[in-house]
Amino acid sequence: MASTRLSADDWTAAALEAIGRGGLAAVAVEPLAARLGATKGSFYWHFANRDALIEAALHRWERDHTDAVITLIEAQPDAMSRIRLLITTVIASTTAPHADGIELAMLATADHPHVAPVLARVTERRVAYTAGLFEELGMTAGEARLRALMAVSAYLGFGQLAHAAPATVPAGLDERRSYAERLIALLTAR
Repeated sequence: MASTRLSADDWTAAALEAIGRGGLAAVAVEPLAARLGATKGSFYWHFANRDALIEAALHRWERDHTDAVITLIEAQPDAMSRIRLLITTVIASTTAPHADGIELAMLATADHPHVAPVLARVTERRVAYTAGLFEELGMTAGEARLRALMAVSAYLGFGQLAHAAPATVPAGLDERRSYAERLIALLTAR
């Protein structure tokens, strides 16, 4: 029976997809169970309640959309290569189904008691990591932080535009890469 083979990871993946489509309100046990072909009993095997699922989904979002990206970026040999890969990766990610929806749902529910601490931690980690890359390029800590804020803001703004007014942003992957390269040039200019 499919419901006995589902893992907590299956449930958190489904919850993140739901968040990407309809925000936190879309995380409801019965519709998720139906979508997974499972029973509510399968859900309760892994989670005490909906809040526990939301917390697990938020931690997965943090792991998949921040920790994993940083790990990918760190494999690059130098700061400029890491900045280039980071910005092109996050700009290109707005084309993935529900990717920008998850990010936007997090921002839209920034005051939710489960979302607020995770969003604050993720945002600070992203800004601090990016600032560290700019410092490696020889910028002062203050200048590096400012440029990191601009980079993160550009990513969030691009995601918002791609979601709300897709015709206003470059549509194809090549066009988005070109946009990302121009953004990189502006952010790293001396």
